[in-house]
Amino acid sequence: MAFFEFKPELFLTLKNYNKEKFMADLMAGIIVGIVALPLAIAFGIASGVTPKEGILTAIVAGFIISAFGGSRVQIGGPTGAFIVIIYGIIQQYGMDGLMIATILAGVFLVLLGVLKLGTIISYIPYPIIIGFTSGIALTIFSTQIKDLFGLTIEGGVPADFIGKWACYFQNFGTIDLATSLIGILSVVIIAATPLVSKKIPGSLVAIIVMTVAGVVMTNYFGIHVETIGDRFKIDPSLPTPSVPNITWDAVQNLISPAITIAVLGAIESLLSATVADGVIGHKHNSNQELVGQGIANIVCPLIGGIPATGAIARTMANISNGGKSPVAGIIHAVVLLLIFFFLMPLANYIPMACLAGVLVIVSYNMSGWRTVKQMMKNPKSDITVLWLTFILTVVFDLTIAIEVGIVLACFLFMRRMAESTQVSVLTDEINPEDETDMEAGNIEHLTIPDRVEVYEINGPYFFGMASKFEDMMNSMNDVPKVRVIRMRKVPFIDSTGMHNLQNLIEMSHKNGIKVVLSGVNDKVHSVLVKNGFERLLGAENICSNINEALAVAEKYA
Repeated sequence: MAFFEFKPELFLTLKNYNKEKFMADLMAGIIVGIVALPLAIAFGIASGVTPKEGILTAIVAGFIISAFGGSRVQIGGPTGAFIVIIYGIIQQYGMDGLMIATILAGVFLVLLGVLKLGTIISYIPYPIIIGFTSGIALTIFSTQIKDLFGLTIEGGVPADFIGKWACYFQNFGTIDLATSLIGILSVVIIAATPLVSKKIPGSLVAIIVMTVAGVVMTNYFGIHVETIGDRFKIDPSLPTPSVPNITWDAVQNLISPAITIAVLGAIESLLSATVADGVIGHKHNSNQELVGQGIANIVCPLIGGIPATGAIARTMANISNGGKSPVAGIIHAVVLLLIFFFLMPLANYIPMACLAGVLVIVSYNMSGWRTVKQMMKNPKSDITVLWLTFILTVVFDLTIAIEVGIVLACFLFMRRMAESTQVSVLTDEINPEDETDMEAGNIEHLTIPDRVEVYEINGPYFFGMASKFEDMMNSMNDVPKVRVIRMRKVPFIDSTGMHNLQNLIEMSHKNGIKVVLSGVNDKVHSVLVKNGFERLLGAENICSNINEALAVAEKYA
């Protein structure tokens, strides 16, 4: 494996940078910074931290991901996908636990990039990704019902999904009409804004309109709806960096959530970058992107931030507004920093119901219900995996869902690999029309000698199919003098396959049956030689093509 080269996309694009590109990046960066503001606040609150942590994450992660990532247009920051896992970690381990888990996740992401494993994320089956993404969407929606309708719930809302909805139904009589009006109108405004203009962020329009409406209702009609200022105290000053007390016990407890954050961050960032590639016509560097994501998640917790990744909605907003390079992402972070210093006191007046409306739309967009509907036409195994991952995400938690999902992905891969490997037996003649160029020799018509059986393995000879070959051998009623095993279509053999083949050869020899290998490619041949198969079989019994193998077999028969 070649060594990883640290080549952020920013450094590459600056080589041919000019004023025209800068002006395009400046405009896109300003707009995306404004778009990111309400989302950063909403994601911060929903994750169990304050709006300040949400905005600081958008600033720091947005800057680092653009500066050190592998995509020209990726915009990083807090996303809805992390809400569930962040909230659960804070509830169980506190903010120190979240800091440690996020730093560990950052280290994992950097290692994935440095080891050039960026493409490994593409091996996670699509049904699993859709299953836990849809599950996250439903979970986010479930957390917003109280704020959306202004419910009064004694003792807080239960953490589990079923208990949460049971609590909502029991307390739905406490609904606040003014709060509900703010929340529902926010959803309507966000959904309707694209019909008027796709460049204006609906969430920003809703926050401005509903904040003004909330102030008017309070000052002129004496009707008060809960605002950010009622629940949080926002201090517009940069925090002092701090390092958590990382102990071995803490690492052991948080390794699983950290892996969840890393996997989820890798999936979302690379998915976002891939979608962006299709629009701008430029391929991102997935390994460099993971390194950038990892650095961001190592640094963010030091200033009180939360996990971050590439955000599809903000990335697409960057592209649609003319972003040309990572400079746009850096400008978006600077815009957020200026808003944080000079305009944060105004955020105190934003109604909580309006932010709940923003997250309702976020959860709807994440749900991918059209994709789920279409996938119902897929094979039953895919449908089962999708719903299992979905249910685990909703009823239990995202960590369990991802762990089970990855295990399922491995089993599905192994099963499909095993299914792709076929074993057949020939006892009469070989049809030359079935031959390929993989074996040399003049093949006009090959008759298999009496008391010789030819077995052909088509596909990888690995642990997933080793027993299949053995079962076929045992099912044959007659006892041949020679077994010819054609391996021309075997691209590789693993240790289980070699063990199985060795057992087969030894048992055949005990029964007085000679074994001849045919069409072994150079890679497989090298592995067999290293493991002593020339001594076990005899070098003359490992043949390069079927002509030689049948000639050798005829001598023994």
